[in-house]
Amino acid sequence: MDFELSDDQVALRHAAASLLDKLSPLERVRAVVDSDVHFDDDLWAAMAAQGWMSLERPADRGGLGLGAVELAVLCEQVGRHLAPVPFTPTVLACGALDAAIGDGLDSLEELAARLGAGEAVGALGWSSRRDAVRASVSGPGGWTLSGRPDPVVYGPRSDVVVLSAATDDGPALFCVEGAAARSRRAEPAMDRTREVGWVELEGAPAHRLGDVGAVAALLDHAAVAVSAEMLGAAEHALEMTVQYAKDRVQFGRPIGSFQAVKHRCADMLVDVEGMRSSVYYAAWAVGAGDPDASAAASAAKVWCSDAARRVMASALQVHGGIGFTWEHDLHFFVKRSQLDQVSFGDAGYHRERLAAILRPRAEAGDPVL
Repeated sequence: MDFELSDDQVALRHAAASLLDKLSPLERVRAVVDSDVHFDDDLWAAMAAQGWMSLERPADRGGLGLGAVELAVLCEQVGRHLAPVPFTPTVLACGALDAAIGDGLDSLEELAARLGAGEAVGALGWSSRRDAVRASVSGPGGWTLSGRPDPVVYGPRSDVVVLSAATDDGPALFCVEGAAARSRRAEPAMDRTREVGWVELEGAPAHRLGDVGAVAALLDHAAVAVSAEMLGAAEHALEMTVQYAKDRVQFGRPIGSFQAVKHRCADMLVDVEGMRSSVYYAAWAVGAGDPDASAAASAAKVWCSDAARRVMASALQVHGGIGFTWEHDLHFFVKRSQLDQVSFGDAGYHRERLAAILRPRAEAGDPVL
């Protein structure tokens, strides 16, 4: 089996890296952070011009017609460059609406088209508590939502929020347009490269997009996308650390020549490559509709959350005191990674989810892998 990216996927990665190298260098990210805007309009417009937000939209709806592996390629580069734009939630929100359109909700076509064109911003609401948001029937085919999910990345800026809510029949997937959730506010956060805020829902009109299967599918997509962002950030942190170990001289020698530092960097590399394997296998499984897609997505989120924490800790240790300062760029990667580690379920949540998926197989005497 060929585990390498195809030529087209490699070309996509190079094109994405080239765009972000030009429009999202760390100097630009720092300028956006210092302005407290949390959003780079020029970068967003450039992404929209290249069709990034319509990556997974079907070609007959004006999209690129690509899949989850290509999305992971772009998310890896977004994480590597700390791009201060709501790319991942907008793409996933657009995908959730497109799936519902295929199920007959054609009224959402215009909103999905705006998301795919970058004319609207999407956000994903999620909470480990299943009753954090409750859905109620408000008439024939109508629904209202009440409650509050966990803090939502780019929630205060969003034009549509896609989220899970509890119904009498179990969890279901809904979307709320921005005008229906105006009691939203941004909150101070460690990760200042992105806006984070509460989305308050009190009787907000909503469209039902799907049942528990749609909820699971969106969680799988989101877990893989966030894991890919963590991979990109960890890879860049590793490169920064190795370069620093070559440049920093102590006792007349580069610190990279010391065995303890070598071991740290080697462990970081092992973690990063493990992240890469888990992310791209999960992306393939999700894109191919493989029966093990949910297990692969949760396994990727577990591994990447734990590995990213180790990589960032080692990066800080090798950098020493300078790595903790505001003037150094490393802390941006550390903080961004910390938010990604808890987004759409932390490692503990996905271990429990993975156990629930595999337990019936084990009890039946079937292979779990």
